[in-house]
Amino acid sequence: MTGRKKHLLKVIILGESGVGKTSIMNQYVNKKFSKDYKATIGADFLTKEVLVDDKVVTLQLWDTAGQERFQSLGVAFYRGADCCVLVYDVNNSKSFETLDSWRDEFLIQASPSNPETFPFILIGNKVDVEEKKRMVSKSRAQAYCQDKGEIPYFETSAKEAVNVQEAFQSVARLALENSDAEDAAGDFADPIHLDMESQKATCSC
Repeated sequence: MTGRKKHLLKVIILGESGVGKTSIMNQYVNKKFSKDYKATIGADFLTKEVLVDDKVVTLQLWDTAGQERFQSLGVAFYRGADCCVLVYDVNNSKSFETLDSWRDEFLIQASPSNPETFPFILIGNKVDVEEKKRMVSKSRAQAYCQDKGEIPYFETSAKEAVNVQEAFQSVARLALENSDAEDAAGDFADPIHLDMESQKATCSC
């Protein structure tokens, strides 16, 4: 991979607490699953280097807390994002019904230059859970994606490693396309820059 230009892309993963955001990230980056993850406090991130269309891409995956009391950290963490992944639990209707609020909040906080075309991906997680009755049908999720501009949709199991790699390959491709478009428009933002003053202003810690 030496000699190629490297691309650093920032990806935000959003959704209700407990839908499996941390599990999906760890399965993708470390190929590991644990049922003992603690709730994310504030935000955390992992990185993974992949090859997309002969380009070296470093994905910086930000796992944000699902609890409302941490959403005030949004501006600092969302800024400079190249793609946003919305995650819900197919066995939990509420986690699906709140997707719009997560999406809207992201667009407000991140303020992308072109919100109409900013890349989102939807992931329905926990398809391996059999003891629960599935609450959100695939067709309902697909209808949601169509309504939001034909955004890609993947059903995953972080536990069984189903579709996780495929989903993030799509994430990497869309993030790279968005980053290239932003660069071409001359609207470049450093994806790893955190406005710490903004963080201090909004955090009560």
